Amino acid sequence: MSVSQEIPETTDRDAFDVPSLSGRRSRVLLVWDAPNLDMGLGAILGGRPTAAYRPRFDALGRWLLQRTAEIEQIRGLPAGSLEPEATVFTNIAPGSADVVRPWVEALRNVGFAVFAKPKIDEDSDVDADMLRHIEHRHTGDGLAGVMVASADGQAFREPLEELAAAEVPVQVIGFREHASWAVSSATLDFVDLEEIPGVFREPLPRVSLDSLPEEGAWLQPFRPLAALLTMR
Repeated sequence: MSVSQEIPETTDRDAFDVPSLSGRRSRVLLVWDAPNLDMGLGAILGGRPTAAYRPRFDALGRWLLQRTAEIEQIRGLPAGSLEPEATVFTNIAPGSADVVRPWVEALRNVGFAVFAKPKIDEDSDVDADMLRHIEHRHTGDGLAGVMVASADGQAFREPLEELAAAEVPVQVIGFREHASWAVSSATLDFVDLEEIPGVFREPLPRVSLDSLPEEGAWLQPFRPLAALLTMR
């Protein structure tokens, strides 16, 4: 299964064609799966994150710029030869636009593009949209590197491994507790989100099965039991 096989034939590819800000250059692409990362962070925290535990996208953007410069050096390219590009993919639940709007505007102000999709039902996830965007960039100006922030191995493992086999540097960003498929991969480079400098203001209260406290620890569910009523 290739990345291109994930793209429905009816998709308008131009919808994913975010213009280059500086001409046609190969991209170092970061795509962020907001619903998946939010769920993983909520599982670690046992609830909604406070300000101290919300990811700082300005720090993530600086890390992407540094990573782009590293790839240029590895390839022996002049500084500025590659274009860093970051996009957050998210769902907007009915009635939540006013709540989400400041966050979306803050992301755009930092330099991130945002792909927002209405949350209509359980099939309204953004995985296929992320894969379409990666494929569009890969077959367009080309990818010098790609970073996918998601723990969804079912959606991303095979397409990313195919990109890695095509000698595109691939990194998976997420939480090691939820992305064992990437942590153990022989071809994918895993980066724990908390290891990126400045992304979190405070250390996450993480519990590892390998280092449990003597008194034990609560491990919160990834989703409510009521979700079973809507699962197919």
